[in-house]
Amino acid sequence: MSFAPDLLAGRQALVTGGTSGIGAAIATAFAACGAQVVVTGRQAISVADYNAAAGERLRAEPLDVTDGAAVVRLLAHFTRLDIVVNCAGLIHREAEYDPALFAQVLDVNLTGSLRVAEAARALLAPQGGAIVNIASMLSFVGGAHAPGYAAAKGGVVQLTKSLAIRYAAQGIRVNAIAPGWIETKFTRAVREDAARYETIRVRTPMGRWGRPEDVAGAAVFLCSPAAAFVTGATLPVDGGYLAT
Repeated sequence: MSFAPDLLAGRQALVTGGTSGIGAAIATAFAACGAQVVVTGRQAISVADYNAAAGERLRAEPLDVTDGAAVVRLLAHFTRLDIVVNCAGLIHREAEYDPALFAQVLDVNLTGSLRVAEAARALLAPQGGAIVNIASMLSFVGGAHAPGYAAAKGGVVQLTKSLAIRYAAQGIRVNAIAPGWIETKFTRAVREDAARYETIRVRTPMGRWGRPEDVAGAAVFLCSPAAAFVTGATLPVDGGYLAT
């Protein structure tokens, strides 16, 4: 760990889409820094598996971020909230050229982030809390293989700026992280193509794919006092991929 174990002591955090991949790494990092963390997953089996192995500061709850009423019900159980990470995600790749699937991807990745932020706003305000939205390198470049995902993640960057402006008067900071090529289940199909995997690795100036823990460190920073004057920003965590 690069952070003091009590950095987030006494804080309450919510990480949507936190039962695996980047979300799980962020939740684990928060807990390691002293926070109490609730993660959410859309599938009951993933929630059950997570809780079976979770540490004492971690707990999972089921949540579909496209269900506004369910979001409100979940937030109603909190008496305090300091940190929200919107990491719930969905990708259908080429199938997203179907308008129905395109809309579904936007509803999860983009509108879902808005639903959670708005439902959490009143809880975050007394503490001057922090929101981190998970964007993508596709926020900045086109994605012929995933048009809905790219559009949603482009929208996440603009939503982050809008919420940062809107929430600033309440002391709530809103930022985003744009991961590059990270080794998660989302990228499994690409990683199983050895030639494509190597092409991406070679193009990345740091010479490797990212790990979920690389993104987690950025999230801890953005939710810590060290980022007290940072809002409306999108931080790429991509090993320099976007710089080439």
